[in-house]
Amino acid sequence: MSSHEPNSSHELTGIANLAGKPPVARRPRVYPGTRAISALTLVTLLALWWAVTAGGWIEPLFLPPPADVLGKGWLLMTKGYMDSTLWQHLGASLQRIGLALGAATLTAIPVGIAIGQNRIARGIFDPLIEFYRPIPPLAYLPLIVIWFGIGEFSKVLLIYLAIFAPIAIATAAGVRTVDPARVRAAQSLGATRWQLIRHVIVPSALPDILTGIRIGLGVGWSTLVAAELIAATSGLGFMVQSAAQ
Repeated sequence: MSSHEPNSSHELTGIANLAGKPPVARRPRVYPGTRAISALTLVTLLALWWAVTAGGWIEPLFLPPPADVLGKGWLLMTKGYMDSTLWQHLGASLQRIGLALGAATLTAIPVGIAIGQNRIARGIFDPLIEFYRPIPPLAYLPLIVIWFGIGEFSKVLLIYLAIFAPIAIATAAGVRTVDPARVRAAQSLGATRWQLIRHVIVPSALPDILTGIRIGLGVGWSTLVAAELIAATSGLGFMVQSAAQ
């Protein structure tokens, strides 16, 4: 026979012992977590920044050393800039962003729900949003100044318009992806229109709504500099503009 057969009691005993022996568990490989990778990336970038500036590869005018940046930051936090501390400028900017984000959230979510559910609302709001959404805020900044002046309302309105479109579009997209089976199940249980929106549509579209808020907040921060060009006397955008001059 070509196959090997055990021909002694010792071989039979060895095979029996191997068969009854539990498998040896391998130690799982330990991989660094996301936070560790992020921290390592940040440390690497800081080290590269320090090496480039210390080696004189880039002029300090274009890339100042980390120590100089920290020193200027400390002066801003302790002595301030233009008769206001860094925290006061930051507070003014956060107040404008907060007001615009709150107003945009309260208005864009209902508009997005209406666009996603009703063809008439879609026909009214969708072309308007898609018309002004690609336009840079600086393009309609002069119109806002002419119509509403140079007060605080104009700054908040400019940021509001930048945040509104992403939230409304994301909400409408989330509403369109709601499972129809869940809607029919709620309707079969006698849910009213308001109950359907509150308990089915909004929870199902919540991930898209939060994504729209996150994107809108980023767009709002980028618009903040343009908003604080309107005769502002405080804010981070005002600091950047004044320092550039």
